[in-house]
Amino acid sequence: MKTINTYLNFNGNCEEAFDFYKSVFGGEFSYVGRFSEMPEEDGHTIADTDKNKIMHIGLPIGNTVLMGSDIGQDWANNYRQGNNFSISINTDSKEEADRLFAYLSKDGQVTMPMQETFWGAYFGMLTDYFGIQWMLNFELSDLQTSE
Repeated sequence: MKTINTYLNFNGNCEEAFDFYKSVFGGEFSYVGRFSEMPEEDGHTIADTDKNKIMHIGLPIGNTVLMGSDIGQDWANNYRQGNNFSISINTDSKEEADRLFAYLSKDGQVTMPMQETFWGAYFGMLTDYFGIQWMLNFELSDLQTSE
């Protein structure tokens, strides 16, 4: 297992929050992506009100990365103050991601099955039996560098 990071969800003010965290911890964002950059697939479109919201942002802090996004559309109904975080695991292999996903999702709820994504990762999300939200990620570029 490579890393475990905290992933925060916000109700429209992710950019403001991460600007604040950057002012506290210093450093530079490793990535800033907006929902407008997301491909519209399977008849799913991004509402104009969500297009400028943060889809993903990362702020390296020490040996970890604080990550976050705004919630929107389909998943907005699940947002509650206090449940606005996930534990994000970056794995060393697709097999490790699948194994952890299978164990963690047992008797839980799969939010997004493990799949290859447009951002170049093998990724999935779930809520475990205890109500904890997890994200599993394997960078597909790591697969190419190990071959």
